[in-house]
Amino acid sequence: MNLVDSMQADSAEPLIMGILNVTPDSFSDGGLYTQQDQLKYRIQSMAEQGAHIIDIGGESTRPGALSVSLEEEKDRVLPAVELVKEYSDCWVSIDTYKTEVMRESLALGVDMINDVNALQSDGALALLASVDAAICLMHKQGQPENMQAKPVYDDVLTQVHEFLKARIEACQQAGIDKKRLVLDPGFGFGKSLGHNQTLFKNLTDLTLQGFPVLVGVSRKTMIGELLGDAPIDKRMLGSVVAALLAVQRGAKIVRVHDVAETAQALSLARSLTSNSL
Repeated sequence: MNLVDSMQADSAEPLIMGILNVTPDSFSDGGLYTQQDQLKYRIQSMAEQGAHIIDIGGESTRPGALSVSLEEEKDRVLPAVELVKEYSDCWVSIDTYKTEVMRESLALGVDMINDVNALQSDGALALLASVDAAICLMHKQGQPENMQAKPVYDDVLTQVHEFLKARIEACQQAGIDKKRLVLDPGFGFGKSLGHNQTLFKNLTDLTLQGFPVLVGVSRKTMIGELLGDAPIDKRMLGSVVAALLAVQRGAKIVRVHDVAETAQALSLARSLTSNSL
């Protein structure tokens, strides 16, 4: 079964997306997986721990991050794609908004494009209409370098939903089958703690739109703030709890750093409750 079919299946099992940042400056694990041996170990570990998808990022989108050149991102990402395909059976996702990175990654057979820009870059819609890969459309306000500078919404739920609806329509008009689409409300991307809490508490509203929903809150600032300003290395337990709650609210994919702990939590919850997760 391919990734698109798995997302659409009635199976109760959520999909765990393991994060593979091949960047020197990502907020949690920047610089840890930039050498081939480190990458191989991380890939094999996540696969053994229960990851279904490995999401490769070659440009940090943390608050305050600056963009990198196209060539630099390709130099980071494309070798990592080949390693994931060689050393695991996981589906491969690319976390990028650059059309040319998408194009060259798709040529290597990646299964998903995870775009924080929701296919708004020039040529992205046309490119994705020509292939069969899954697509994650994310909402964000502003750009990474300024998105957390006092984000303001009249109604965060309505505005996030309206943006995603507009991008769904743009995809369909471009000839992209809606069954390929995944929605991500974009926790931490131009949102205050209050905005994030509102979106999370009402996550079921988004899952009821008929599209798989991806939730990525692992180790983010919102987790730290809710745990009394916990530093990044003290956010694992909170991140796992948030992933479990997201699945309980209907999320189909959880994007996480801590694959083993998340897989254990989801398995335990399935065993101890009458409700499927």
